[in-house]
Amino acid sequence: MPILSSLAVACARAYGFTSLTAGGFVTVIQTFTSTGEWVCPTGVTEVDYLVVGGGGGGGALGGGGGAGGFRTGTAFAVVTGTSYTITVGGGGAGGFGAGGSGNSVGIVGSNSVFSTITSTGGGFGGGNEPSGGLRNGGNGGSGGGGGGGYTGNSTGGTGNTPASSSPPDTNATQGNNGGTGLSASPSACGGGGGAFAAGGAASNPTAGNGGNGSSSSISGISVTYAGGGGGGVISPGTAGTGGTGGGGAGSNSLTTATFGTVNTGGGGGGGGYTSGPVLGNGGAGGSGIVILKYLVPVGTTVTHIYKGSGSWTAPTGVTAIDWLVVAGGGGSGGDYGGGGGAGGYRTGAGLSVTAGTTYTITVGGGGTAGGSARPSTGGTGGDSSIAGAPITENPSGAGTNTLKAYGGGFGSGYRNPGLNAGNGGSGGGAGGYDGTANSGGSGNTPSTSPSQGNNGGAGHNTPGLYPGGGGGGATQTGEAGSTPNRNGGDGDLSSISGVSTPYAGGGGGGGSTSNGGTGGGGSGSTSGPGTAGTANTGGGGGGSGTNGVVGAAGGSGIVIIKYTI
Repeated sequence: MPILSSLAVACARAYGFTSLTAGGFVTVIQTFTSTGEWVCPTGVTEVDYLVVGGGGGGGALGGGGGAGGFRTGTAFAVVTGTSYTITVGGGGAGGFGAGGSGNSVGIVGSNSVFSTITSTGGGFGGGNEPSGGLRNGGNGGSGGGGGGGYTGNSTGGTGNTPASSSPPDTNATQGNNGGTGLSASPSACGGGGGAFAAGGAASNPTAGNGGNGSSSSISGISVTYAGGGGGGVISPGTAGTGGTGGGGAGSNSLTTATFGTVNTGGGGGGGGYTSGPVLGNGGAGGSGIVILKYLVPVGTTVTHIYKGSGSWTAPTGVTAIDWLVVAGGGGSGGDYGGGGGAGGYRTGAGLSVTAGTTYTITVGGGGTAGGSARPSTGGTGGDSSIAGAPITENPSGAGTNTLKAYGGGFGSGYRNPGLNAGNGGSGGGAGGYDGTANSGGSGNTPSTSPSQGNNGGAGHNTPGLYPGGGGGGATQTGEAGSTPNRNGGDGDLSSISGVSTPYAGGGGGGGSTSNGGTGGGGSGSTSGPGTAGTANTGGGGGGSGTNGVVGAAGGSGIVIIKYTI
């Protein structure tokens, strides 16, 4: 970076400017609440970051889950034009109170990753287990609290595992240790560690509190993340509170302990106990989060590609965006199944936005595959959207200030009498039948202008074959099962990402070899399962062939926004 540019960046940081005059910079903040992708814009050579791992699950009559690792830093070097995968870790499941040995232990949270920065998932809360290794809290970004019961007290897990480094982080460690639990009745359990403080040790009859998390203002407001889960205890003991930053409270009853808060990396609370053969379940940990903040030179065109849900704050001076919103594709039917309909495909330019407003980006998942038992249908794809003022509700029913593309309709399976396919962004293809006809689903449902998709194809009753119809695509109706090919409808091309790419192809019909539509539609099969729709295209799943074969899942959607600073 030239010396003058470096000085401009430094001044902007030092004085809190969000924009400078001509030749200056504008601050961009991008939040990832699920796994996605970030393409480094032209002229950007460094970013500030916050990366928080998923929180650990609390144990049943156990310790609180440890918070996900908390790592933050400034001036982290990046390379213009490079695509970086952003991984947002999920929270670990809570321990199960009704199972056998080993089931009462919570599950570790998953890691969150940006470039070389990995924030480790929170350690599990120890359970009510005879084995010390399972009764003790697990290691992680922050350690889980120790469980209770049986002979011998338990230890909390070790935090900051593996150790983070400073620099590049501005915080010294990514987390802290969990607290110890007690064996003597009422078996008070330890709190999970947090980013700022260790989990509290149990002191009968009171369980340990979760360690507090740490605050960050990278998003523009001060938010606390990565609090540990509170420990559980036998009634009438006092359960531990969750740490600030999304930690779940422990329990002193058979009621499942409180979950860690979503997208904070908070640990789940430890379960409790009153009487009877089962323990109270531990709470699940909260998912993590990744936030990037960087300065973009004025005059730069910026493209954000969302392969998972997140949010975007409109920078100073930005009043309109170009956009592509593709919903998740529908899953195909099993057993001579019809292809899944493509997710709704919507695109445009000049969508009004307000600088400083944070917009919620939702990326729909693909619909589930149909099962093998009759009657079988796939799942409808998830909706994708951009939401925030002053966006006008589009279409009616989408929700206040929400522009939405609707998930692809499900493909149906073999049925006598008929089993129609699902409606959606594009309609699903219907399965084969023997008797009453199966109809393809309707596309462009609900109606948008221009149309977001097309109808799926009808099934057919060729004796001994029963081919399904193809799912509808963004530009073409799915072919009926009575046609020679039974292909899925083709999708549409978009160059908003800088590369001409097809999206929203329908899945091919099953019971014969068929092609999915261009744009990620899965192919149908003569005898086995069809092919799944391609991830982040909104393609429908391909239909299955023959009796007793499962369908295929639809592909997830995508949201892309583009604007000039």
